[in-house]
Amino acid sequence: MPKTLADIKRNLDSQLGKRLMLKANGGRRKTIERSGVLAETYPSVFVVELDQEENAFERVSYSYADILTQTVQLTFDEEQNGSLALGQQ
Repeated sequence: MPKTLADIKRNLDSQLGKRLMLKANGGRRKTIERSGVLAETYPSVFVVELDQEENAFERVSYSYADILTQTVQLTFDEEQNGSLALGQQ
């Protein structure tokens, strides 16, 4: 698991355009699961374009700190290597 925000950003930069499964803490013991594509990374946040048939909105953004604190967990679909997970122990 990456230890710093810079490590997380660098890792996500290498995954741009790849499909992922996103698990986010929705508060009050609620977990939100969504799938989509990692669209963009910015200095403080990253953007995921969601699958339209499953979600009411098109895009969501989270900060790299959300991954560091495990509020958000990302699992990338990798056909060759199994899956790459961020934000999980």
